Amino acid sequence: MSTGTRIAKARSDAGLTQGKLAEMIDVSFQAVSTWERDESLPDTSHLIKLANALHVSLDSLLLETDSVSWELKTPASNPEHMYTYVKTRAQAANLTQTLAALPFMREKHKGQFRNGMIENLPYYVHPLTLACHALAMGLADDDILAAALLHDVIEDTQAKPEDLPVNDRVREAVCLVSYNTYDGPKDDIKPVYYANIRKNPLAALIKCIDRCNNLSCMADGFDRPKMRKYVLQTEKDIMPLLDVIREVPAYNNAAWLLRYQMTSLLEAFKRLL
Repeated sequence: MSTGTRIAKARSDAGLTQGKLAEMIDVSFQAVSTWERDESLPDTSHLIKLANALHVSLDSLLLETDSVSWELKTPASNPEHMYTYVKTRAQAANLTQTLAALPFMREKHKGQFRNGMIENLPYYVHPLTLACHALAMGLADDDILAAALLHDVIEDTQAKPEDLPVNDRVREAVCLVSYNTYDGPKDDIKPVYYANIRKNPLAALIKCIDRCNNLSCMADGFDRPKMRKYVLQTEKDIMPLLDVIREVPAYNNAAWLLRYQMTSLLEAFKRLL
């Protein structure tokens, strides 16, 4: 199969016309037509744009391989079911902070949406996922679940630390993982940000569960350069937090599971990017 034929097939699989693809990569309709007829080859910059626009690798456009044309599916997600599940578990164990955090979190994130393949997916599915992840690892702890649910409300909404319906331990952890509680540009404060999180096992646990979820979703919402940067930053700043978590006996099993999950994701992405 020629390069032009592979471009045409990838375009067709993506449901794009030649004109739409040309518009996406800022070339003329005639240029795309010429490439697909093998009358000329795209230059390097256009090949990269083609691969990104068509959600395929450069190798799949340039090399004869036995690669499969995958059918991309949206991740299954039911925010209301997740909400009810966490609420039911919290009621059964009388987790008062978690029960207060659930409606508070949902109200504060109202009108916000998660980036990705699913349109209009409420943002609060993300903190709910963290809470469900914690429960799946056996961490049915009121402080952990409340912190997981509230970890983004200070940074992403108008909520202030004193507004949070939780104890001081949870409030401190949420503040530590919220960039806007520090002074200065995000890149400048990162050393202090992570140094402070390393001093607080609860904040370190929440940050690791958060990153595990974000890694699992990044192929859906990040371009390749951002994915590469995210992988490197995870290895540099997030993986060391697992050693902090492991020092707490109650978190030991979770530390092992999170290391396994994040390492598996990182190594898969490193081989593909």
